Amino acid sequence: MKIAMIGTRGVPASYSGFETAVENLGSRLAAQGHQVTVYCRPHMVEGHYRVYKGMRLVYLPTLPNKYLDTLVHTFICTLHMALVLRPQVALYFIAGNSPCALLSRLLGIPSVLNVDGLDSERAKWNRWARLYLRWAERNAPRFASETITDSRVVQRIYREEHGHETHFIPYGSNLDGQDTGQFLHDLGLQPRGYILFVGRLVPENNAHVLVEAFEGLDTQHKLVIVGDAPYAGEYQARLRATADPRVLFTGYLFNDGYRELARNAALFVVPTEVGGTHPVIIEAMAAGNCVVVNDHEPNLEVVADAGVSYKGSEGAAGLRRVLQELLADPERVQRCREAAAERARSTYSWDTVAVQYEALARQTARAGAAPASS
Repeated sequence: MKIAMIGTRGVPASYSGFETAVENLGSRLAAQGHQVTVYCRPHMVEGHYRVYKGMRLVYLPTLPNKYLDTLVHTFICTLHMALVLRPQVALYFIAGNSPCALLSRLLGIPSVLNVDGLDSERAKWNRWARLYLRWAERNAPRFASETITDSRVVQRIYREEHGHETHFIPYGSNLDGQDTGQFLHDLGLQPRGYILFVGRLVPENNAHVLVEAFEGLDTQHKLVIVGDAPYAGEYQARLRATADPRVLFTGYLFNDGYRELARNAALFVVPTEVGGTHPVIIEAMAAGNCVVVNDHEPNLEVVADAGVSYKGSEGAAGLRRVLQELLADPERVQRCREAAAERARSTYSWDTVAVQYEALARQTARAGAAPASS
């Protein structure tokens, strides 16, 4: 098949979970002989490639604006795809792009949309952006030919609150490889000598809750904060104002550096309280970490009995108590690491996920651009 992948920043992955998903899915679909085209935003990806891991890359302009960047780029890419590329199916990502999934159908290209979590809940959006996102989320199953949720919790919300059935396809994980120790050395870290956070530094991911919890923690461990975010300078400045010398900010870190940090952390903390499945949780489990999550329901769905949770309503105090208990109980931490790695292997595999996307893409292409059934 000819398959277009639209709605993310593009590849190589250098920002968030959806870009990682596109890289893993696209490369596997290309390896199966499909003609995969990924649309990229020139100002958001490193390097310009004609072909990357078997995927053809197309770079088109956009408006580099917090509120318009994604939708404008997706609209332009949809027109290019329909007028020039003419694939058999288009794979869209992010519920806010659902109007473009409808446009794709109207132009004769069946569309599959992964809505992610409920993006309208994120604190970074103003009132008007939230209203738009709620409308786009609610109508996504009507606009796209088929709709994917990567969380059964979000799937249930679509079924019970919006009256639409979606396809559940989970996120994948792959953090294998060998460590050189170079990244730990460069950052002055020892294996199992630090607590790790990885994510966008925006309020709803609650890095500030972790920093506050850690500041009152009696430990020789360090806290490593990996991540950054555009349009969140004031929030990040507050984070970096901590007086605790044990807290280290690395900025963005991907590929080998990220993997080495993930595989050697004492604890991996994901305090986020919004959204559906967070890829970083699955990747942390695949790396054999003891993962500590906010008790946000989709987080609990992912870790099941292979992770540890704290009550988000208790804030930093609740998180601090859980971290102190774990650091004092290395046997419990080791059991958690083993259970997490096994759950990642058995439940979350990019190879299996790619097969499911391929099957749905074939089904959607055969059905044509008709609307999905409720």
